Amino acid sequence: MGTLTGCTFSTLDFNFTLKTRQIPGLPSPKKSRRKSSSCFLCSRASVNTQRICWVPRRNFGRLRCYSSSDNGDGDGESSSSGSGSSSNKSNDSTTVTTTEVDEDKTRTNDYDSEPPSVSSRPPTISPLGPAYNNFQVDSFKLMELLGPEKVDPADVKLIKEALFGYSTFWVTKEEPFGDLGEGVLFLGNLRGKREEVFAKFQRLLAEVTGNKYNLFMVEEPNAEDLDPRGGPRVSFGLLRKEVSEPGPTTLWQYVIAFLLFLLTIGSSVELGIASQINKLPPEVVKYFTDPNAVDPPDMELLSPFVDSALPLAYGVLGVLLFHEVGHFLAAFPNKVKLSIPFFIPNITLGSFGAITQFKSILPDRSTKVDISLAGPFAGAALSLSMFAVGLLLSSNPNATGELVQVPSTLFQGSLLLGLISRATLGYASMHAATVPIHPLMIAGWCGLTTTAFNMLPVGCLDGGRAVQGAFGKNALVAFGLTTYTMLGLGVLGGPLSLPWGLYVLICQRTPEKPCLNDVTEVGTWRKTIVTAAVFLVVLTLLPVWDELAEELGIGLVSTF
Repeated sequence: MGTLTGCTFSTLDFNFTLKTRQIPGLPSPKKSRRKSSSCFLCSRASVNTQRICWVPRRNFGRLRCYSSSDNGDGDGESSSSGSGSSSNKSNDSTTVTTTEVDEDKTRTNDYDSEPPSVSSRPPTISPLGPAYNNFQVDSFKLMELLGPEKVDPADVKLIKEALFGYSTFWVTKEEPFGDLGEGVLFLGNLRGKREEVFAKFQRLLAEVTGNKYNLFMVEEPNAEDLDPRGGPRVSFGLLRKEVSEPGPTTLWQYVIAFLLFLLTIGSSVELGIASQINKLPPEVVKYFTDPNAVDPPDMELLSPFVDSALPLAYGVLGVLLFHEVGHFLAAFPNKVKLSIPFFIPNITLGSFGAITQFKSILPDRSTKVDISLAGPFAGAALSLSMFAVGLLLSSNPNATGELVQVPSTLFQGSLLLGLISRATLGYASMHAATVPIHPLMIAGWCGLTTTAFNMLPVGCLDGGRAVQGAFGKNALVAFGLTTYTMLGLGVLGGPLSLPWGLYVLICQRTPEKPCLNDVTEVGTWRKTIVTAAVFLVVLTLLPVWDELAEELGIGLVSTF
């Protein structure tokens, strides 16, 4: 029971003198630098007891002392008046004691009598009332009920006793862990090799709690120094499995994925039809190219061009499927579950790629890098093959009937692909107004561009996951800010930079959650591959400005 003791006076003359004397167990009061007209407060405290007394030199009227007892939570209330004593009725019990002192009698300052006994521990006093009102308290309770289930304190005690110790990891502090603080983060000192200690903790955790919790090894937040054994200081986070692991794919997600796939098929066929722009009816071309055109043409005029558009559509869809198969083949041996792909249609490239979610927690950062790179590498391999074959067919004079005419300025959209095309087709072909190319080359170009966009080091894109796994979350933040800046300025992707930047902000901006072992480095060769991939992405998405295009012979540039 916490108790508060105070006093009030019913006279206006508060002039008195104080005479203090050191008493064993009672600290000597210090003189105040300014004059005060209040009681002198001296305290004598032990572990569970605090005593407070007032020691006036002379009598000056009526002295009222009151004490307020609470339930030990520091929220006790007190009240007093000049004419009598009053008590507030509440859940806490309140006791008021009134002591009357005769005006004509004097009291010596001798500490002969025991001062009034008060609280068992010092209370927390809020001078302006309760810290929270009833509505706020109810809101906190509602948030706690609706929020994720927290770790059981009894399990925390059991886990600390079974897992941690002086030979593995000595716990010195505990902090909230997780997005909403639903877990526990154990901070302390590592006493062994981190990989071996973590493997032992995972085995012991399964023995003690079964399949109830997930244990994460992460870098210690706000660590001031490195681990004496090398590398960053580590800490261990504990979360319930139902909180930390992703949920299963719902029926509505399957429906949405199917509808998006149908739209992607449509956008791929549309790309194949648009590639035959030199053969399309004039009224159709005018409607899609003239911004002042209002009346739509008869779409049945496009029916004869659907069959010839299918090879290009098959190429675009084939790159997307190869990309996703690469992810699944890399995830299967590591026992990582992936969601179904959610394809994003796009009329310019056929598709923006697909969103594929992790449906299980990744074991370590190396696995994250491998799965993230497998998809783009598979898609890029097929795209590069189609691009190379299309270039060879475009340079074959006997394949004139299968070629389509495209503006030469389109080759300025990519520095890397433009240089490869220039080296294969020659200066004369690339410096004309239009260039005849095979549809397979268009499919390869679109596939390489889509793969490069997905390998940008930002958010939940494949490139963002790979950079986070290879270099850590801080590196991803720096890469992400640089990427957003370049997309916003149009430095990467040209006219596609704005729609792609919006797509990333809406669908893929949140970085991936940590792996179970989010500390162990991935190795030099994985970092080298990620760095080389990002470099090739920049060369692929970097457009060629007019002056450089004229120097390189890419496209017909008449004015600067």
